[in-house]
Amino acid sequence: MVSHSRVLITGMNGFTGVHLSKALTIQGFECITLGCDLLNRNLVFNNVFKFKPDYVVHLAGISFAAELDFEAIYKVNIAGTVNLLDALKQVKSGLKKVILASSATVYGDVLESRLAEQLYPKPVNHYGLSKFTMEHAARIYYDEFPIIITRPFNYTGIGHDNRFLIPKIIHTYKNNSPSITLGNLNISREFNDVRDVVSVYRLLLLSEFKSGIVNICSGKSIKLLKIINIMNEISGNTLKVYTSEKYSRSNEIKDLSGDCVKLNDLINYTFKYNIEDTLKHMYEN
Repeated sequence: MVSHSRVLITGMNGFTGVHLSKALTIQGFECITLGCDLLNRNLVFNNVFKFKPDYVVHLAGISFAAELDFEAIYKVNIAGTVNLLDALKQVKSGLKKVILASSATVYGDVLESRLAEQLYPKPVNHYGLSKFTMEHAARIYYDEFPIIITRPFNYTGIGHDNRFLIPKIIHTYKNNSPSITLGNLNISREFNDVRDVVSVYRLLLLSEFKSGIVNICSGKSIKLLKIINIMNEISGNTLKVYTSEKYSRSNEIKDLSGDCVKLNDLINYTFKYNIEDTLKHMYEN
């Protein structure tokens, strides 16, 4: 139990931030939000200096990979992060750890089924490229204070935006819709639980690791078709599923998951929730 440790969480009112602040508060942390636009450099500096956090978890940013406003993606995900890091240099002597949320999307077109941190990323969209650029920008600050860059693989949970795949599927079942259109049902991907992800963030905050990148992943993938079958059982309804090429890619890797060797070496965490737990929890709440 950690007490009287102040954690600044950017994006605290977002999907992951809500779950993280709740989990950290239970563990005795004091969670605070930045309270301003990351692109307002003066306010970012003022608020960081005022709060003087012990820890920082930077979650704020544009997280939807299909976002069309590419200019906003680069401004928020890169310039916003640099503003925050520059501001943190003011209080660096008191910083115990800064975690920056990147994304597994940075790996892009790497033709491997198990993605490890040492692979060189090849982003295929503006979101992934913005996060990869952010990672490189953050390296400039490695000597200023302890930084961890995380690459989370797909995760979901209560409060996740319906634009994302799993919430979209569950929303369709809750509305008793007769059908849904998806991409290739036979591809396998990780779909972890946000409750596990925030536990990983907490353990990384308290770890000795710094100046490096780590995947947040379980290494366990599941086919979309199985998710549909599970939801049929949970809901008691059989959904008609149509497939469309616009949701698929010609060179899609059939089975894709993260390599969790490094994560296990750092914190030795066992993911507690399987996909059935997650889907049922979301559907019932």
